[in-house]
Amino acid sequence: MALVVYLDYKGVQQREKWISKSRQATLWEKAHERNAKRVLNLILEMEGLWVKLGQYMSTRADVLPAAYISLLKQLQDSLPPRPLEEVYSTIQKELGKSMDELFSDFVNEPLATASIAQVHRATLLNGQEVVVKVQHDGVKTVILEDLKNAKSIVDWIAWAEPQYNFNPMIDEWCKEAPKELDFNIEAENTRTVAKNLGCRNQYDGNMNANRVDVLIPDVIQSTEKILVLEYMDGIRLNDLESLEAYGVNKKKIVEEITRAYAHQIYVDGFFNGDPHPGNFLVSKESPHRPILLDFGLTKKLSNTIKQALAKMFLASAEGDHVALLSAFAEMGLKLRLDIPEQAMEVTTIFFRATTPANESYKTMKSLADQRTKNMKVIQEKMNLDQKEMKRFNPVDAFPGDIVIFGRVLNLLRGLSSTMNVRIVYMDIMRPFAESVLSGYISRGPSVNDRWIFDSPVHSDVEAKLRQLLIELANNDKILGIQVCAYKDGEVIIDTAAGVLGKYDPRPVTPDSLFPVFSVTKGITAGMIHWLVDNGKLNLEENVANIWAEFGSNGKDGIKVHHVLNHTSGLHNAMADIGQENPLLMLDWDECLKRICTSVPETEPGKEQFYHYLSFGWLCGGIIEHASGKKFQEILEEAIVRPLHIEGELYVGIPPGVESRLAALTVDTDDLSKLSAITSRPDLPSSFQPQQIAQFATTLPTAFNTLNARRAIIPAANGHLSARALARYYAALGDGGKIPPPHSSASKPVLGSHPQIPKLSSQKAPKKRKCIGRREATLPSISSTGSYEKVSSTEDIEVNEGRNTCRDSSSSDDISSSNADSNLRTHVRGKVYGNPRIIDEFLGTGEYENLALPSGSFGLGFKRFSSKDGSSIAFGHSGMGGSTGFCDVTNRFAIAVTLNKMSFGGVTGKIVQLVCSELKIPVPDDFLRFTVEQMGPDEQLGRPLIN
Repeated sequence: MALVVYLDYKGVQQREKWISKSRQATLWEKAHERNAKRVLNLILEMEGLWVKLGQYMSTRADVLPAAYISLLKQLQDSLPPRPLEEVYSTIQKELGKSMDELFSDFVNEPLATASIAQVHRATLLNGQEVVVKVQHDGVKTVILEDLKNAKSIVDWIAWAEPQYNFNPMIDEWCKEAPKELDFNIEAENTRTVAKNLGCRNQYDGNMNANRVDVLIPDVIQSTEKILVLEYMDGIRLNDLESLEAYGVNKKKIVEEITRAYAHQIYVDGFFNGDPHPGNFLVSKESPHRPILLDFGLTKKLSNTIKQALAKMFLASAEGDHVALLSAFAEMGLKLRLDIPEQAMEVTTIFFRATTPANESYKTMKSLADQRTKNMKVIQEKMNLDQKEMKRFNPVDAFPGDIVIFGRVLNLLRGLSSTMNVRIVYMDIMRPFAESVLSGYISRGPSVNDRWIFDSPVHSDVEAKLRQLLIELANNDKILGIQVCAYKDGEVIIDTAAGVLGKYDPRPVTPDSLFPVFSVTKGITAGMIHWLVDNGKLNLEENVANIWAEFGSNGKDGIKVHHVLNHTSGLHNAMADIGQENPLLMLDWDECLKRICTSVPETEPGKEQFYHYLSFGWLCGGIIEHASGKKFQEILEEAIVRPLHIEGELYVGIPPGVESRLAALTVDTDDLSKLSAITSRPDLPSSFQPQQIAQFATTLPTAFNTLNARRAIIPAANGHLSARALARYYAALGDGGKIPPPHSSASKPVLGSHPQIPKLSSQKAPKKRKCIGRREATLPSISSTGSYEKVSSTEDIEVNEGRNTCRDSSSSDDISSSNADSNLRTHVRGKVYGNPRIIDEFLGTGEYENLALPSGSFGLGFKRFSSKDGSSIAFGHSGMGGSTGFCDVTNRFAIAVTLNKMSFGGVTGKIVQLVCSELKIPVPDDFLRFTVEQMGPDEQLGRPLIN
């Protein structure tokens, strides 16, 4: 029969091509009526499991043609009843008594007859009214045989149409369906769900946020084949006339049923898997409440799967691709390729609002069009021809645990359509999904002894730091955090604590990747200095000489050091991109074009204003045009590989690291204080506290999306671990000397992740040849990723004169030199060869004429001063509180990464504690957050944003 129906529809598809559009609708209607009758007759003949399938189909008014719904709905509870002799015999055999010894009255006509049993009304000898559910004789054998046959049909469909592989579904059904045949199990399930939902027979008016107002009959008695329940007088959901007569609000009823299922799934992790209309009634008394029936098919979820389902739902609601892919991984759903956009679209469709039955054709067409579009994207990604595509299934592994979950959502959707109401799943289910995750996330250190990741304590100061973190978390100031510090080249702190996100209860680990915003600027500046150190760039060179397109609109006098020192005059460049279209910020080429067309507001070198957004694009353009390589290639070559921090420092994440990403949220208390602060003269007009407060409100949502995380934004899109950042600053603070290997006690070991190939859309610009500083001998690079040491920095002559550069397109190109294509990795354990590199970073010593002496920035780094002026320190912080800096004088480096965005309070307390314990001066940028006598406005007067 399946083959007959399949071939009939295939034939209609062919005939449709040869008839007019006006006749096509009639052609399909007749086909639907014809095949719906075939399906119904076959189901009635075969009974058993096939009735279950028909019940499911009868509820899908949102996607199935009306012919199927009208014919198949009789399968919900109106099948031909079994003979009374069989019913009496089963009751007496199971309960061990005669009918007269059991009931004072037994109604012979069943209330309902379905696939496994039929239900009769009765009165017990004590006068209690009950219903008696009696299993059909021999149905167990029929069901088990049906499952075997269904498996064969699914296998055939998967062979004929590989895109429609329903094996995970039938496998799960084979596992769960036989449980329906033991009514003792159903009795226990009924009690459990009633207890979980807090069901009461009397309406008490108590409706807290997640309270569910439904009724479930009490269990009186059960055996394997008999179930006796309390009788509840109600109206069937498909009896629309009676619902109307009683004044029942159909939408409210369906919403409450949906809430009940959201509670069962997300809160309890134990839910009824068969919510078709025949398993519900509506109480006749006001206020009308849903009555939930039939708990034979239930599903128990593990905490991991329950959390993953909640995370999947909320990721869909928030448009958070990273959280969605992470949820897929946690529940065991594997895709064969990287298709985050399509995965999000499919998930969003899964949780879409319901549609009335009269819109089923429109809904089906929309879903079909969306599927065709997504499959075309997959075909292009995989480079498959039409025949190959027909047999390609993008899902590699589909977990059985979510099969019945999906079935429930579809049945609820069909229920809404049948009753002609529109339900917004996102609004109804969200509080329940949030509650399950917040229940785990809110388990802070006071109730969770594993809140701090299990790793060795490296020092006494780390032990004290962990106590501080616990105090801050108990005051709701920390969600997830990492702190790492070096002293005299050795790791003294490496602590991870908390959870990865507001809706992600997984623990933060040492290798988790945090978005750190403007901390990225310190990384980008380090890349510029590396190119200078390798003779590819000169700090006093005009940017337009490196990047020809940049020289328009009065920018021909801007030099590289002006960019690093935030004195180029382009501090407000790119400011309008947020109002125009924030997504443009993700387009590398477009942003470089806008930098090229920008106009300076002040004379280069005269005034210092923080280049909060333009800094990254200015540096990015310089890096690519000076090196002839892509930004991320230089990042890996200059910093990641020499420091052995592979897999833990990215500017724009690649596919494959999503499971390690922390998600951002905002400390609303800090945010409310920030908006009241007066303007700051050292900041651009477009980046004052009021604007910063607005940015902070929208940034978590924007930067939690996968598109933003994958974009290359050199001023703001670093994703890294604190231990990678601390190692970077430990090297910078020691004149570029690479520290000894990171503590092996920190697991996984730093550098053990592969540096996954990066996504990059931009074209590499022309290479440039630079003359001046002599090139160092190049290290050979082995296939294993190890690097040979090269001659000492001290053995390399440093040309004090200016470097001169010319475009590689000139006739005397770099034919004899391999320096451009194979830049030096490091010189005998150093990232930088310049013995005066610290002065270069700070714009002091021989470099003091390249930086404003009174400015807070050196050449790419924030200068950190202390009250007594006894230390030399520099680094860079980011919006939200993440920071990294080094104290050169005391050979100290520290990094803090966090995902609950504050404006310095948490970070300041951490830095103050660590520095005080080590008897190191606390930089003023951090000290102001911990001075007791300051008022809150003073403490936030200069939020930690740069």
